[in-house]
Amino acid sequence: MDALQVVEITPEALEQIIALRNQESIPDLHLGLRIAGVGANGFIYETAFLRGSDVSEEDHVERHGELPVAIPAESLDNLRGSVLDLAGDPESPGLVLRNPNPATPPITEGDIELDGSVEERVQQLIEMYINPAIAAHGGFVTLAGIEGDQALVELGGGCQGCGLAAMTLRQGIESSIKHHVPEILEVVDVTDHAAGENPFFA
Repeated sequence: MDALQVVEITPEALEQIIALRNQESIPDLHLGLRIAGVGANGFIYETAFLRGSDVSEEDHVERHGELPVAIPAESLDNLRGSVLDLAGDPESPGLVLRNPNPATPPITEGDIELDGSVEERVQQLIEMYINPAIAAHGGFVTLAGIEGDQALVELGGGCQGCGLAAMTLRQGIESSIKHHVPEILEVVDVTDHAAGENPFFA
């Protein structure tokens, strides 16, 4: 990644974003990416396609191929080193932002007693702690399975349909599962985001 770049966009994600941008009839659209605040589950991200005239002179603008990306100055430090990628169903993947700068601790904190196999403990964590915590956001999580040191999860409700909206919840969910079930090293989102409303962008 170029030293002047704040975020990295994988080639697959870049192709998807440019395809979405090309559906618009407005030329010279930037991808706007900013942190809108901090919620119970981490940073709240906001993305939009912006006209060049809507980009502030104070914004940091970096080019990823033919795509200019505008990031407000106040979001730079907390987005630095993030990777915008595709995840989920290969047939209809959603966009996710992997941010190494955590805003909050895991959704679940403190001592939690879980017992049973790895799968049983992840299931207990989701049912007893994670889903009640994210219910206020209109979302829920389902454990799709365990594969080695990976937990496969599906996001539903308000978490489904917008890959970028899902990333905030996903980060909190992943940190909670990895924290309380240390055998799990990775949480994989297998949600069919194309089945929700407004896929990719809200």
